[in-house]
Amino acid sequence: MRFLLCRAAASPNLHLVRELVTSIRRAKPSDAAGLAVVHDAAWREAYRGLIPGVVLERMITKRGPRWWRIAAAARARPLVVLDMGERIGGYASYGQSRSLGLPQGGEIDELYLDPVFQGIGLGRRLFGAVRRDLATQGFKTFVVWSLADNERACRFYEGLGGKPVTRGETRFGGVPLDRIAFAFG
Repeated sequence: MRFLLCRAAASPNLHLVRELVTSIRRAKPSDAAGLAVVHDAAWREAYRGLIPGVVLERMITKRGPRWWRIAAAARARPLVVLDMGERIGGYASYGQSRSLGLPQGGEIDELYLDPVFQGIGLGRRLFGAVRRDLATQGFKTFVVWSLADNERACRFYEGLGGKPVTRGETRFGGVPLDRIAFAFG
């Protein structure tokens, strides 16, 4: 965050104005703790009540700072962060589609924001940056999967122009959950 001092037009008093500076950039190993915090908060908010509790806890625990440090260093797939200056506000990972049966060449694997930053346009900004990067990699079309019962995510992707193209099933702790692929491009 930057702090700006400005003088009111008719007053000799100084006013402190806080300006939030955000950027989207490649993740670094030093972002690991912040990525773990965002992952924990976002997954609890998105999946509590959808994914069985014990399974969700294991998935969150697995993705601690050590896991994120390795992921950021490996650069196997692009991983970007929404840098809020003093903290990480969100992240996205993406690349070539892992869904062999679909014609879309690219895929956004994950796109999550800390719940405190949701609903103010930052998710759209992060999505747009990833979409542009996928296009520069030659992926003019791409897919994003969402759990069908995650209504907020489904509305988000539909609001961005995603078209449901197929459904599938995934299992968490033996519990089958329906998922939807949204196509873009």
